[in-house]
Amino acid sequence: MNSPTQSSPLPGNSSALLRKALASSQMLVAPGAYDAIGARMIMQAGFKAAYMTGAGTSAARGFPDFGLLSFSEMVDNAGAMAQSVDIPLIADADTGYGNELNVTRTVREYEARGVAAIHIEDQVAPKRCGHLDGKQVVSRQEFVSKIRAAAAARRTSDFYIIARTDALSTLDFDEAIWRGNAALDAGADMAFVEAPRSLEELERVPKLIAGPCLLNVVPGGRTPIISMKDAQRMGYKLAIHPALMLMAVLEAGDVALAQLRDTGFSASAAGPISEMFRRFGADEWEPVRTRFNDPAGV
Repeated sequence: MNSPTQSSPLPGNSSALLRKALASSQMLVAPGAYDAIGARMIMQAGFKAAYMTGAGTSAARGFPDFGLLSFSEMVDNAGAMAQSVDIPLIADADTGYGNELNVTRTVREYEARGVAAIHIEDQVAPKRCGHLDGKQVVSRQEFVSKIRAAAAARRTSDFYIIARTDALSTLDFDEAIWRGNAALDAGADMAFVEAPRSLEELERVPKLIAGPCLLNVVPGGRTPIISMKDAQRMGYKLAIHPALMLMAVLEAGDVALAQLRDTGFSASAAGPISEMFRRFGADEWEPVRTRFNDPAGV
């Protein structure tokens, strides 16, 4: 496990690291975060990948997950998170922000910022959280065309494309399976069937999809919550937990604010402020203050 004070991200091909992790016999678990603080905490906790949640990114800017954020807001946040850690970052890329032209730019911009993988979905824009009512999906042809464009747009073959379909909720289970398999045939690396509604559907998805599958773990959502051990047994290769950090921050924040409001005091068990700065690279940055003053010390 990494030390809580581990800081400086290491250079490297994060997509290659992700592919290596997914090649393991163990299912990869990627907790979700919405900023670099959460991404660093995930890395320092010893996880091998982090996930940038679109819902959390929206909430951090004061909006519900209704597709209100722009492409630039999403990709800039993903870049900041990816550059703050030395583990792969998997990021939400919504619908790809338009047609095949927009999808092409989306892939290239996320890839250029050091993101290891993105998922692109088949919802009609503006999209909404996959566990809410009122979703609509585009045609089969449009979805497959966009995935084909995404696969062709990547600069390196390692960059990982995840195809998400919301057809299970809007059409039916068989349509979701068809779209997942069609996306893999079009060049996607993994299928993401959003919001299975029962344990039976959870079990069937990896059996019917001819490739790796992602499980989205959303407490309070439509999908039954299962253990990561059971998810691996079912055949899932990647499990994301989008709301984990967001909900923890909301709960802890409410408690801290209530304490200040009711008692007039604020307290924290996190230790001295200097320790917090160490977690974000103070030990590496501090020597830069004086290192270049003396040419002999360079």
